[in-house]
Amino acid sequence: MNTPSTSRWYFGWNIVAASAILTLLTVGLRMSIGPFFLPIAEDLGFSRSLLASIVAVGMLFYGIGMPFVGQMVNNWGTRNVLLLGTVMIMVAIIWTTMATGPISFMLSFGILLSLGLSFVSPVAFTPIIARWFTRQRGAALFFLSTGSMAGIALATPALGFSIPQWGWRETMIGYGVVMTLITIPLALWIMRENAPEGTDTLPGSTPATPPATTTTTPPMASLCVGDAVRSRPFWQVVLGLFACGYSMNLLGTHGVPMLVDHGYDSLVASFGIGLIGFAAIFSTIVLGRMSDRLPRRNLLAAIYFIRGLGFFGLLLVVSPLQLYTVALIGGIVWAGSIALSSAILADVYGIRLVGVLYGWTYLGHQIGGMISSWLGGWAYETFGTHWIAFGSTGVLLFVAGWVSLRLPKPGEFTAQPRTA
Repeated sequence: MNTPSTSRWYFGWNIVAASAILTLLTVGLRMSIGPFFLPIAEDLGFSRSLLASIVAVGMLFYGIGMPFVGQMVNNWGTRNVLLLGTVMIMVAIIWTTMATGPISFMLSFGILLSLGLSFVSPVAFTPIIARWFTRQRGAALFFLSTGSMAGIALATPALGFSIPQWGWRETMIGYGVVMTLITIPLALWIMRENAPEGTDTLPGSTPATPPATTTTTPPMASLCVGDAVRSRPFWQVVLGLFACGYSMNLLGTHGVPMLVDHGYDSLVASFGIGLIGFAAIFSTIVLGRMSDRLPRRNLLAAIYFIRGLGFFGLLLVVSPLQLYTVALIGGIVWAGSIALSSAILADVYGIRLVGVLYGWTYLGHQIGGMISSWLGGWAYETFGTHWIAFGSTGVLLFVAGWVSLRLPKPGEFTAQPRTA
């Protein structure tokens, strides 16, 4: 039932919580490839560059699936998309554990699993959350990012522990079973498409005075995706998410191997990377509240700038204490770029198009991830250093921060539909 309620608890927060849990599981598997990387390479006899190339293809197909997921959510609803994605994930995991050569591993792990994970990704949840929240949309989308950070914080060290104990195949199958058992009931019982009239501004929801940042461009019924794609803010968001994907997937794929190459134990390395996500869990709560009170473009720029410094810090640390310190500081700004980007898209183009536009901009995120995942393996094997991949990430994040500062303020830019 979606009728207004007089209770204090707003059902939209149940949807946010369920979305965060599912995002934890998908991001936990996708971004925690680091602990799997060396065991898979050694077991299957793959070189680092070969496996990195397969991971890069997976990043690309994860991004390719995003625009289609955004459109499918609009047509079929979030629940059906999640259930279909769950089936694809389990089939892909079983196939992956049976693969022995690069082609079968590419098809199963690189393509099918990546497409399945895109069906249970933030793109599937952003439209439904945007519909259920108006006044606290920024906070709700930030809390969705908490799931991503929890995935990094919990899955990376957990996988780093379980893979040496039971093997990468058994660990991956177990992860898939747990994910299926959680996804199906949440999809069936929590995901409700139609928000009540007034959304989170209903009496008895969360009291507050509407912040200035929610005085946004009104939804434009006649605006189409093509109109938005030809506008400047769309490509500014794409560039920022390209840098975001470049940095996140490089760290998820090569962060643990890089630290192991620098002399750290694999458990210390896994814990250090996981600590980034752990710190980000708490920072998303603060940043989420700030995103509805401060200019979103300024907050997004700060996240990119500080994250860029963190990548140089990871290359320079020489002790576990320094590693954990850099991880904690970097974790404060590790979350938020995706949530802020989707909120900015909703501000500029309206919630009707946010799912599809977010899917297309997220493709840029995954192209960045594809490039960095490949570069991390190739550059190390070719030049024997991680400075090329990790250093370029820091520079790219600085550029993304500068571009984000030039995004329009709320109400400053209005996307106009083409006239015949």
